[in-house]
Amino acid sequence: MPVTAFIGIGANLGDARANVLDAVERLRKLPGATLEAVSALYRTAPIDSSGDDYINAVARLSTGLPAQALLQALFEIEQAHGRERPYFNAPRTLDLDLLLYGDERIATPSLIVPHPRMHLRAFVLMPLLELAPDMVLPGLGRAADFAPSVSEQGIIRL
Repeated sequence: MPVTAFIGIGANLGDARANVLDAVERLRKLPGATLEAVSALYRTAPIDSSGDDYINAVARLSTGLPAQALLQALFEIEQAHGRERPYFNAPRTLDLDLLLYGDERIATPSLIVPHPRMHLRAFVLMPLLELAPDMVLPGLGRAADFAPSVSEQGIIRL
């Protein structure tokens, strides 16, 4: 039975916009998944790090892939863009996060769903609300209820 998954997409190295758009195309072609919708692109300043502004979006997929297999596919797309992880919150050519996987709550060493900081980040929350304005975050509550707390983070819809 297919599950609806939401993927956070971001980049701030190289041609960040092109990297985000290429990631969307790779998600569109992902075996075992159907790309249902993609938010607008957003520009945001880095949080808890330095560097160039990020280009961000959120994608909604319908997938029969198990969560770990989907995560592995996301890592492979990142690797195709030369993603390196020299330190936490380092600038990146591409970052793909499995934000939500149906209404499941997952906690393994390699995957935590819902993403533990998604409700604290305008660059995730605003594009997510664009796709799913009535979204309820498992274990947290209505996504829209968190919007006021991220309103000062400086996000520009492109």
